[in-house]
Amino acid sequence: MISIHRIVLRRLFAAWLIVSILLGGVAYYIEMEKIDDAIIALAARQATEFAPEGLDTGKRNPEDLAKLGAQAESFVRNNFVVIEIYDHDQKHIAEAANPKFAHIAEQLKKHKHQIPFDNKNLYKRHLIGPDTVVQVLVPLPSKLGGNAGFFEGFFVVDRKVLEDFNKQLWRTLNAVLIAVLATSLLLYPIITSLNRDVIRFSHEVFRGNLEMASVLGAAIAKRDSDTGDHNFRVTLYAIKLGEACGLEPVAMRQLILGAFLHDVGKIGISDNILLKPDKLTDEEFTIMRTHVALGVDIIADSQWLQGARQIIENHHEKFDGKGYLHGLKGEEIPLNARIFAIIDVFDALTSRRPYKEPMALDTALDIIEKDAGTHFDPRLVTRFLEIAPALYASIGQADEKELSDKLRKQTISYFLQASISAKKT
Repeated sequence: MISIHRIVLRRLFAAWLIVSILLGGVAYYIEMEKIDDAIIALAARQATEFAPEGLDTGKRNPEDLAKLGAQAESFVRNNFVVIEIYDHDQKHIAEAANPKFAHIAEQLKKHKHQIPFDNKNLYKRHLIGPDTVVQVLVPLPSKLGGNAGFFEGFFVVDRKVLEDFNKQLWRTLNAVLIAVLATSLLLYPIITSLNRDVIRFSHEVFRGNLEMASVLGAAIAKRDSDTGDHNFRVTLYAIKLGEACGLEPVAMRQLILGAFLHDVGKIGISDNILLKPDKLTDEEFTIMRTHVALGVDIIADSQWLQGARQIIENHHEKFDGKGYLHGLKGEEIPLNARIFAIIDVFDALTSRRPYKEPMALDTALDIIEKDAGTHFDPRLVTRFLEIAPALYASIGQADEKELSDKLRKQTISYFLQASISAKKT
């Protein structure tokens, strides 16, 4: 049986994963913004420490320009790759480069730009190989008012500082993931506790529905052959052949219901025909065939029992098209009905009835094999012949209690799987 606890854990894990990705992404974005702000603030603080000496005098004599150049040469050592100074008319008047970062300077040539005319600060981060470089453009205020000029520099962020920032980022992400995981683990007992009654009720509903189908099918089987074992056996046989065919859980549930209720329409057939020990006349056989349509009518108003309809309506169809109710041929016949047709005949041949003794296994299998391609789907016959001896040994000779116990375990499992599969789709 599928463990509800396992289902809850899988879904909680999926929820934890999704929420962790969402919250982790948000936290990552926020922390990266903080890191960017911190890096830019670091570069901006360095840039604003540049004193525009020689710019705010209103003059540009060679001596002042020489002082400005010397100041730039000194300042560029503060982790700047290159510094360029412009006057208030945006004319380039001085620059300095740090030889330690010549390899970065070469890569930065592609990032040159015109000075914006709005006189606003500009900060832009660039990744140059393993280094983080911040492009800084700030106006240099004049003591006389307005801007004396502009400072442009490319500041290399110290790798140790970046490592500290990244450590803080991962600490934050880990804290988010652990918090979400802890919340999920706390929710697990709460959810299982809240759903305990629902789970128990669901199991009771499953059992009640199965018992209803089982009792109804067994009642018809007893009326027909004085035994309810037939319904148990054909259902177990059908499950095993369905497994060999790779049926999905929903189709398996329909197969089980159909096996239980395949002859439900016989409730509308009179005893003098249903229990007649001799061969039926043509008129009586015509009446007997109506049990298929009667069965379809009986389940018509039950949504839950509609899964049984494929077998109830089509289990007397033949692969060559000579069966009834509709004369379907080949794969026009639903797969579940083709599976059950083999099972129904096999059990009828190998079981005792009031009017016959059980047939030997080999004889019954010879008949099934001979009718492959006419009565039965030949591919299904091939699969059935491979598993039939083992099935007959474990199912064909079991008593009613053994059959009932086997069936209860297998049907509950498939019905739960089918419900989960149906919910996913």
